[in-house]
Amino acid sequence: MLFSTLGNPQNPAVLFFHAMAVTGESSEPVAQSLQDRYFCVLPTSTVYCPGQRYVNKADEVRQVEEFLAEQGVKRLALVVASSLGADLAMAFLTGTKLSVEHVYFDGGQFARIGKMTRLLMTPLLHLAIKSLSWSKGGTLKYILWCDGENLKPYFIAAARSLTYGNLRRQLADSLEDKPFPALPGKLEVRTWFAFGSGEEHFKCREAVQRAYPKAHYPVFRDYNHMQYQIRDPQGFGEMLVTLMETDRLPELPMLETGE
Repeated sequence: MLFSTLGNPQNPAVLFFHAMAVTGESSEPVAQSLQDRYFCVLPTSTVYCPGQRYVNKADEVRQVEEFLAEQGVKRLALVVASSLGADLAMAFLTGTKLSVEHVYFDGGQFARIGKMTRLLMTPLLHLAIKSLSWSKGGTLKYILWCDGENLKPYFIAAARSLTYGNLRRQLADSLEDKPFPALPGKLEVRTWFAFGSGEEHFKCREAVQRAYPKAHYPVFRDYNHMQYQIRDPQGFGEMLVTLMETDRLPELPMLETGE
């Protein structure tokens, strides 16, 4: 993995798990709005690190915990996980001994997919992601609803470093068709699973609600996948601050429900 940080290590820490096909720096626009009050840690999955070999989620969690220990982080004010980053974040949350105060999943990819399907998906996903490098981001509009210029550097950097073997190994132990792991009771009530009503991953919401009935399930009405975070990182960051400080989301015009 590779790590970047923003803010003072003496401040409460916020850990980001990024989406698929981007680097950890994709969270910087949000982290910049937090860095005056929080220490933001942005790992890039080994899958998108040049010259590194992805082993499994357990090894990714180990690397994150070792880096946090090196930085002197003993508790996390917030864990933020976007899209497929939710899969790794859940492995971290159910395995770490660190104190975690709040969790926010943005469009979490919580689909449970069989091993054979994931195997068949690999060459198609590899081609789609690598095309972002060949086309200098030109194919992004065919992959994501939003293909803004501000997004392209993160996708291009990830695509350049991606190898077929790393992607294959990642998908072998991601999105598994197993029961959702249990969250500690105190953490479950401080976890928010947010979805846009117009995104494909909204279909995951019902299954997640059954698995974690004590958590919160805000819906961003008429929003697409990660749209609030992408379009308004400053506003998204301010929302996270409110969450950390009050245990609630602020009143926002597009929020259909805060629970």
